Amino acid sequence: MGRGLIAALFCLLLGSGKAFAGWYQVENYEGSIGSNPVHLSLQRYGSFGSGITVEGSYFYDASQSPVAIYGTAEGARLSLCEISDDREFERVLIMGSKTPVDTAGCPFTLDVGESGATGFWSKGADKYPVTLKKVASLDDTGDLAMEGTVEVPFWAQTATDRFAGTYTKSDAGICMTRLRVINKKKGKAVQEIGFDDPDCNAGMLMTPIYMNVQKWVEAGKDVISVNFRGGGAGYTEDYAFNSKAKKYRKRK
Repeated sequence: MGRGLIAALFCLLLGSGKAFAGWYQVENYEGSIGSNPVHLSLQRYGSFGSGITVEGSYFYDASQSPVAIYGTAEGARLSLCEISDDREFERVLIMGSKTPVDTAGCPFTLDVGESGATGFWSKGADKYPVTLKKVASLDDTGDLAMEGTVEVPFWAQTATDRFAGTYTKSDAGICMTRLRVINKKKGKAVQEIGFDDPDCNAGMLMTPIYMNVQKWVEAGKDVISVNFRGGGAGYTEDYAFNSKAKKYRKRK
């Protein structure tokens, strides 16, 4: 089943008022690839036609630039590929494929346990050990469950910033309560955007969780769109970068 059909069914359920299970099973890790500190986040779900059962985002602490990853799980063993450019991102993660993905030769091989994961990252003659500790998780596919502080490294980024969503559990459910704009060079947040969202819909549209913030350019200005579930097919709020204030401002 392709993503488009899944999303259409999801919207029909919303419109009919029928109850539906959630979409997200996410685990966050901290650790290293070789001697380089990294943060990695993985989302698991049932297979699409392409056979992908894991998608994620990771970044080296030194560069702060998110890399989109995808792959397959066979028991505790994960094989993960990296997205190399916008064209591959569109083909694999947006359009999807009805033919099985080939993870042979992809850089990550990980064995996942209860508390973390170990394995290798390899490309060509380079091979580095990977050691990861699980630090947080969320699951809204059944009874709502959350452990630790869940911060999602979205795929969207600009030349200077990346974007991270802090997710929280409340009586209304699990959702993103704030968006942090993190300057890559400084490695710290330079802006935080909170959401006045009593229905707990922010960052929960039925996409890979890492796509719930998207970036585009209009009239030479960076614009980010935050996804919300609800309202049938969901909706977005747009924030344009104000060069004078050096902050993202919500569009009316």
